[in-house]
Amino acid sequence: MAGAMMHWFRRRGVGLCVLMLAALFCLGPVLWQAVTSIKLDQDLVRLPPIVPERVTAVHYERVLFHSSLVQSLGNSAVVAASATAVAIVVGGLCAFALARLPIAGKPVILGLVLATSMFPPIAVISPLYLLMRGLGLRDTLVAVGLTHAVYALPLAIWILTSFFRQLPGELYYAARVDGCTPLQALRMVFLPLARPGLAVAALLVFIFSWNEFMFALTLTASDSTRTAPVAVALFPGLYEIPWGDIAAASLLVTVPVAGLAAAFQRHIVAGLTAGSVKG
Repeated sequence: MAGAMMHWFRRRGVGLCVLMLAALFCLGPVLWQAVTSIKLDQDLVRLPPIVPERVTAVHYERVLFHSSLVQSLGNSAVVAASATAVAIVVGGLCAFALARLPIAGKPVILGLVLATSMFPPIAVISPLYLLMRGLGLRDTLVAVGLTHAVYALPLAIWILTSFFRQLPGELYYAARVDGCTPLQALRMVFLPLARPGLAVAALLVFIFSWNEFMFALTLTASDSTRTAPVAVALFPGLYEIPWGDIAAASLLVTVPVAGLAAAFQRHIVAGLTAGSVKG
């Protein structure tokens, strides 16, 4: 029995220990934030103990009832949902055309689409700010949602193109023979079959928009339009840094997107690996 246990540990135990250490390393900051969020103010700068002897919910009470975080969470939800809708609709049309319609230079077009997403946000933030101010959209949710949709569009196009290519091409030709236009073929044949791909693309775009900081910081100027990441970044006061409040707010902002990522983990992996194997 002991020999069998030692053999199992040699085969699996080392790998499990490595995985546990890696998980602890990745989750360490989150666990530290969780502990910080329930500490009393006088215990925040005192170690030991790491695990507080007395816990409190005062930090959560402050950020939920005495700050603009709840409104910022609503703003983030509106911006992320609108950006996802625009990116999926426009990206789906573009991806279907690149996957099934007879268009010359498809690899070049896809390469250009991917290249547009390689520009760092700091390189385009100044002209984008001037454009939004010129259009009268400065400090509006429309400006943030539209910017997020445009910046996430290459990701949506790339993922959906891979999914549409995985579907049998005979379906498109059969729909055309039956009298469908290309748009009708997309709506009645391809979209129902590509729902997993649409869900993956929508989820990734939503996560990107929810977590995006620089565009939201530059294009908003008031509590009524700020998104959650910006609201958390502006928590520090003039003379002190409320570490407990920041930790509580960070966890509250992270919970929705972490829940989505955990619920759709398999779909996310499928989306990231779509097209890696030629059908």
